[in-house]
Amino acid sequence: MKEYAHREIETKWQAYWEENALHKTDEDKTKPTYYALEQFPYPSGDGLHMGHVRVYSIGDVIARFRKMNGYRVLHPMGADAFGLPAENAAIQRGVNPREWTLNNMERIRKEQALLGGSYDWDRYVGTCLPDYYQFTQWLFLLFYERGLAYRKKASVNWCPSCATVLANEQVEDGKCWRCGSEVIKKELEQWFLRITDYAERLLDGLDTLPKWPDKIKTMQRNWIGKSKGANVTFSLPSVGKEVSVFTTRPDTLYGVTYMVLAPEHPLVPQLIKGNEQEQEILDFIQTMRKSTELERTATDVEKIGYDTGSKAIHPLTGEEIPIWIANYVLFDYGTGAVMGVPAHDERDFVFASKYNLPIKVVVQPDGEKLAEPLTEAFTGEGKLVSSSSFDGINNRAAITAIADHLEQQNKGGSVTNYRLRDWLISRQRYWGTPIPIIYCDDCGIVPVPKDQLPVVLPEDVVFDGKSNPLATSETFVHTTCPTCGGKARRETDTMDTFIDSSWYYFRYVDAKNEEIPFAKEKADEWLPVKEYIGGIEHAVLHLLYSRFFTKVLHDAGMVSVDEPFESLLAQGMVLRDGAKMSKSKGNVVSPLEIIEKYGADTARLFILFAAPPERDLEWSDAGVEGSYRFIKRVWRLVHENQALFENKASSSDLSQEAKELRRLTHQTIQKVTVEIGERNHFNTAVSAVMELVNGISSYPASEDRGVLRDALENAVLLLSPFVPHLAEELWQVMGHTESITLASWPTFDPAALVQDEVEIMVQINGKNREKLVVASTASREEIEATALANEKIKSLIAEKTVRKVIVVPKKLVNVVVG
Repeated sequence: MKEYAHREIETKWQAYWEENALHKTDEDKTKPTYYALEQFPYPSGDGLHMGHVRVYSIGDVIARFRKMNGYRVLHPMGADAFGLPAENAAIQRGVNPREWTLNNMERIRKEQALLGGSYDWDRYVGTCLPDYYQFTQWLFLLFYERGLAYRKKASVNWCPSCATVLANEQVEDGKCWRCGSEVIKKELEQWFLRITDYAERLLDGLDTLPKWPDKIKTMQRNWIGKSKGANVTFSLPSVGKEVSVFTTRPDTLYGVTYMVLAPEHPLVPQLIKGNEQEQEILDFIQTMRKSTELERTATDVEKIGYDTGSKAIHPLTGEEIPIWIANYVLFDYGTGAVMGVPAHDERDFVFASKYNLPIKVVVQPDGEKLAEPLTEAFTGEGKLVSSSSFDGINNRAAITAIADHLEQQNKGGSVTNYRLRDWLISRQRYWGTPIPIIYCDDCGIVPVPKDQLPVVLPEDVVFDGKSNPLATSETFVHTTCPTCGGKARRETDTMDTFIDSSWYYFRYVDAKNEEIPFAKEKADEWLPVKEYIGGIEHAVLHLLYSRFFTKVLHDAGMVSVDEPFESLLAQGMVLRDGAKMSKSKGNVVSPLEIIEKYGADTARLFILFAAPPERDLEWSDAGVEGSYRFIKRVWRLVHENQALFENKASSSDLSQEAKELRRLTHQTIQKVTVEIGERNHFNTAVSAVMELVNGISSYPASEDRGVLRDALENAVLLLSPFVPHLAEELWQVMGHTESITLASWPTFDPAALVQDEVEIMVQINGKNREKLVVASTASREEIEATALANEKIKSLIAEKTVRKVIVVPKKLVNVVVG
């Protein structure tokens, strides 16, 4: 018997697939389509890690399974290749980011090929390649034309280490999501996309995605943060202005005793003029500008405030209320102003208690009266008091009533607010898609004409780690205005790299199109992606942005779908010793070392068998060894029975043992088909095939050979999505001349699942005493008679009275005696 040599076998079949273009997308339009997609990798210098192996193995099983089931499958791959890590690594190495990135892209492509992925490499996209980012720029211009891209001066999140702006979503616990540095606030002219225009549709769309994990949908709902309430307009007579406040509790409006503005609010300098603490307040404002959101708003952070000395006028009572500034109010959330209702808001109560501000009760619990002074805020339901004509109304009903009254008085009204903010896309770095905008002193902001795209990244830049490299390129910055032909300058910001990954799944359907990003008919042919596989860490960023892009493209008539991903499989992490694999922990396992020692099929099989895909997977060296032994066991079984595949004879008169193996074979086909096709439970699918292999191993040599041959062939077919190289080799050993990639998925025979005989337990007074084999069609009377006629049972109940016989068909007989 030939030894199982994984290196030789895997190299052989990877070359065969490539030479025969077996993974090229089928163009047979009579077949149904299936778009299987894993999130593409970032081409770092570290290459693939075990998390990649897991996501790519899952995607490949799905793609291969669907192809064998008669679908024409689109299964592409690419590289998410722009970004700060490449630029920073290039600076450290003294090379251009392009060179560093392209080398890494090629390396990762080779590593993915070593895993045996069934990708259509003809559709490969790299987001850093001009033939891709040309159309990223094209889409930016589409957003600009539709009024969805705009520029404004804003207080932005600034990472001093990366020397660039971050979107709100890229600030995690007050730190940069990439490098972990503390984020500060900075005023800059920046480009934004109006994702807030789509807030309601992004929320509603989640209800149309039953195949998305509830956890991810909840995370998106929370991020969008829809809340219903009212806007309330307060006048500020000292500066001749008005300030609008959003509140979800307009029912407590009569309990307002002060107002708080964000320290950065543009009206604050005017409001504090002449205040004896003016300089101290200005210093406080500067400190707040440098503080992170977490440092200002966490529940355990001390509330710090200053009285501006100015007053606001209550819109319904006309009373003067003091205007304060405080650390817990952020200018870029809501209107940058809040009304203080300390009797009915816990945060306001803490603030008012600290600074001795009035606390006015306007909601009393039904049937009782709050004891004053309050020791804590009352946030429950009740009836309004001290609220003018609204006294006695239930506070829930008063929410609408007071909002309506505000609208009648032109002092506000009902409104829906969102936590979501417009997407800040400007980045002050080189390695990203240049924003295709030109600034002309005469013409203003001028978009680059689409026929002049791409705006290519220049080579003559300086990487000093302190300034925007694009701004150092004279050849890039200085240009002519497309409108008037006069001197002009280019935008030197590049786009957030999440722009690149927000539409790449569309490019795959028409990757060679040189005129437009993709043709509508091709997008409509393939979209939505049927199964999208990736990490839960992208639940808010990438997935939300992709949904936004899809809805904009739908509105622009470029696609028919308005949700990009029908089903979402968010796989868990790969752990070792209970912790995520990382260099710093010293617990990394190299995929290449595993492939070299055991083979890609072993790596794939272990990582798919060890845990359900949505759960974290604990790495186990023993588990890898076990998977390797199983593969070699299947290898031996096929080779030991190779003669079977030369003699196709089979008997129609089967023994009980032969019927049992045939039944197990068809049970396994049924189970594996359901586990892969309907549940994505790859671990239980593999387990089912292992049980079949056990049945094959224990099958007597004297029994029908045709049943054994069918069991072996089906076992190899069922394993082929998981261990494709092994399956190809064994398929050839079995005498097949065509690749198993082109074989049809097996179907189960319902008749084979029917058992002729079943084993039942016989009990006496509830205790197991004997096992019997009876016909599966036996009646209760026949089962009872067989049990009572059994010699062992007869001897055990001799001289006793049978009180009752309980029969549970196909399970047990309980003889009750006394």
